[in-house]
Amino acid sequence: MKSMILAIIGVIIGFVLLVKGADFFVEGSGSVAKKFNIPVFIIGMTIVAMGTSAPECAVSISASLRGINGMAISNVIGSNIFNLLVVCGVCALFQPLVIKKETLKKEFPFSVLVAVIIGVMGLAGMMVGHMDGIILVVIFALFLYWMVRSAKKSMQAGEDVEAEEIKDLPIWKCLVFIGGGLVAIVIGGQMVVNCSETIARGFGLSETLIGLTICSIGTSLPELVTSVVAARKNQAGMALGNVIGSNIFNILLVGGLASAISPIAVNMNNLIDIVILVAVSLYIMILVWKKQLLTRAGGVSMLAIYAAYMVYICVREVL
Repeated sequence: MKSMILAIIGVIIGFVLLVKGADFFVEGSGSVAKKFNIPVFIIGMTIVAMGTSAPECAVSISASLRGINGMAISNVIGSNIFNLLVVCGVCALFQPLVIKKETLKKEFPFSVLVAVIIGVMGLAGMMVGHMDGIILVVIFALFLYWMVRSAKKSMQAGEDVEAEEIKDLPIWKCLVFIGGGLVAIVIGGQMVVNCSETIARGFGLSETLIGLTICSIGTSLPELVTSVVAARKNQAGMALGNVIGSNIFNILLVGGLASAISPIAVNMNNLIDIVILVAVSLYIMILVWKKQLLTRAGGVSMLAIYAAYMVYICVREVL
C-alpha cells in the first residue's frame, strides 16, 4: 500500500517536471530559432524531437540490455502511434494545425517510409538483427545531415521564422532554458513511467501490455506536453515538427541502437502494430492534404481512433 501511494506521488511530481520543463524547453528553443533565423519547424524536427524522445531511448535501450526486447519494440511503435493520434489530436483541439505542403511531401512520407522499413526488416526472419540496427542508425545519420542542409538553405533563402509569439532571450538564458528544460523533461518522463509501471504491476498487468500502454504513453508524455505548450504559444510548426521528428528518431535511432545492442525478436502482433502505425499515418496525410490543416474535428477523430486501438490491444492481450 505504501509503495502504491509513493508511486502516485511520483507520477504527480513527474507531471509537474514535464509541464514546467516543456515550457522552458519550448521557450528556449523558439528563441534560438528566432535569433539565428532558423525555421521553428527545423528546431522541432531536430533539437526538440531528440530531446523529448530521450525517455523512449532510455527505456528501449535499457530493455534491450536486459534482454526484454519485446518491450523495446512495443515501446517504440506504441509511442509513435500515440504521438500521431494523441499528441497531434490534442494539439489540434487547442489550435488547428497548419501543415505546409512541403512537410506533407517530404518529412511526413519519410516518417511513413522508416516505419515500413522496420516492418520489412522484422518480417524477414521475424527479427530486427545487429546489421538491421546499424542500417537504421546510418539512415538516421543521413536524415540529420539532410535536415542540417535544409536549415542552411532556409537561412540562405531568408525564410521567415514563426516568431510573433517568441521572446527574444539572451543566448545564455536560452541555453539554461533548453538544458534545464530537457533535464526536467527526461527526469519527469522517467518518474512517470517508473511510478506508473509500479502501479500497473500492482494491478497485475503483463509485460507486453505495459510496453504498449504504460511505457509507450509514459515515454511520449514529453512529446505531448511539449507539443501542446508549443501549440498554445502559437508555434504549431514546432508542435508538428516535434511529432514527426520524434517518430523518425524513435524508429531509426532508438530502434536501431536497441537492435544493434541485442537482436529484437518480432512477433505477429508487432507487425500488426506497425501496419496500424502506417495506416494512421496515411489517414492523417489524407485528412490534411487538401486544406493543409488539421482541424479540431480531425483531432477528435484521431483521439477516437486511439481509444479504439487501446481497446483492441487490451482485448488482444486477454485473448
